Amino acid sequence: MDVGSYRATNICSHCDRAIPSSNIDLHYFHCSRNLEKCKLCDEMVPKKHAEEHYSNTHAPVSCSLCSESMEPESLAAHQREHCPKRIVTCDYCEFPLPAIDLFEHQEVCGNRTELCNLCIRYIRLRERMAHELTCNGVPDTTAEASRAREGEREHGGGAARRRPRPPPQEFSTRRLVFTIAITGIAVVLGSLMFQRKPQNTDLR
Repeated sequence: MDVGSYRATNICSHCDRAIPSSNIDLHYFHCSRNLEKCKLCDEMVPKKHAEEHYSNTHAPVSCSLCSESMEPESLAAHQREHCPKRIVTCDYCEFPLPAIDLFEHQEVCGNRTELCNLCIRYIRLRERMAHELTCNGVPDTTAEASRAREGEREHGGGAARRRPRPPPQEFSTRRLVFTIAITGIAVVLGSLMFQRKPQNTDLR
């Protein structure tokens, strides 16, 4: 037999594989009788295991968290990155919760405040990272000074303006003494008049 003819090959019309020309007829008979090509992955599988191949490789599977159906090869990425019920952690408090609840939770959690130990200001958690990059460590006294000025305006301009006013307690004491004195005089006059009436009656 010629070496060139021995090495010649033909493509099997059933499995699309290159088969030596001398074996092509025998191969085709065996291949077409026992194997079939998977329509999803083009893999040649034994006909008797075709259903098993589909079930194990291509049948839709359900996510154990959200019950969504998908191809098996997509399941891992779905549960890792896209499943709405996968567990994630809050960026601010690191509390674990389902991804579907993360946005609403962080809207509230991010507005909480913590005291910056450098500038002694309360900073929102959502702004903490940016604040740490720009904080110069100087306490902010602007708000405190503003509150002090507002307090002075509410109380009539401060202690300096209140000093000339008479103390309320002193005014109340003088009024009380005056009232007691008037009451005492009235009692004495009343007693004297009461004593004179019986004397006039006896004379008659």
